[in-house]
Amino acid sequence: METQFHLSLPCLSISKTKAFYTDVLGAKAGRSSQNWVDIDLFGHQITFTKSGPFNFDFKNYSFGGQILPSFHFGVILDRRSWKVLFQKLSQKEELLQSELDFLSGKSGEHQSFFIKDPNDYTVEFKCFTNPDEIFKY
Repeated sequence: METQFHLSLPCLSISKTKAFYTDVLGAKAGRSSQNWVDIDLFGHQITFTKSGPFNFDFKNYSFGGQILPSFHFGVILDRRSWKVLFQKLSQKEELLQSELDFLSGKSGEHQSFFIKDPNDYTVEFKCFTNPDEIFKY
């Protein structure tokens, strides 16, 4: 059994956050109350907790000639799952921020796309050309 990851993040609206992750991304909702909800995102638990307005002051960084947000989270998918999700979200053009190729022809080559959730979080979905190279230099 692979180890599962847990992340807890503040959110502005439990109902909008739950709807985005379940209706748009196809994730499953777990336990919840009016102040928090657990989301099963590809087998990983993200707990969103209701808060007031929040701000993460962060800088961007450059990778492969692209400017990326320093604060973001994401999921590494197999190629088939990545393509299915990309096709689904491509039909909702307002969601996709960008689709990028990284490290072309090098160890760690992968494709990513980025979306924004209702809390203004950037969520990255990536797939590696060779999954054995996820952590290789």
